[in-house]
Amino acid sequence: MKTIRYIELKSGHSDNGPAWIAYVTQSKSGRTLYFNGRGLMKLKGQRRGASGGNYVDMATGESFWVSGVKKNGQDRHWAGSGKVLIEAAALSEYLDTINAKTLDTSRCEITKSIVQTDIEELSRLANSSGRGWHNDPDAGPYWFVRNVTLSADRPEPGHLDE
Repeated sequence: MKTIRYIELKSGHSDNGPAWIAYVTQSKSGRTLYFNGRGLMKLKGQRRGASGGNYVDMATGESFWVSGVKKNGQDRHWAGSGKVLIEAAALSEYLDTINAKTLDTSRCEITKSIVQTDIEELSRLANSSGRGWHNDPDAGPYWFVRNVTLSADRPEPGHLDE
């Protein structure tokens, strides 16, 4: 099932990272979101990163903030800046959500460059032996990232829109 979400890259960007309003697909367990070629795993409690993200890319370890779309259209953090990219396919639902007829182009821009995610491959990586969350809290928040490898024939996931 696809749902519309606000997604922002936090790693290396604080509140000014690339941001999107787009459709994500949720895993059966609800702990992983699939978006733009990436598998984003939910961080909880002590696993939550110092960078302020609530999800982490299972392949790269990059931190992301993912939330529902705000009805007032003010999705970006108050201290952040930069345009939010709106997935073209999600534009109509987004405008309905914020009760608007047109897009505020001073804050947002439409994009068609969001790539499909190979959910099957990312699920296989996350669920293979020795992958996923470690039960030892002393193992650190990104334990699983060090244990995930990409196959040689697969490009890096989730090329970011600039």
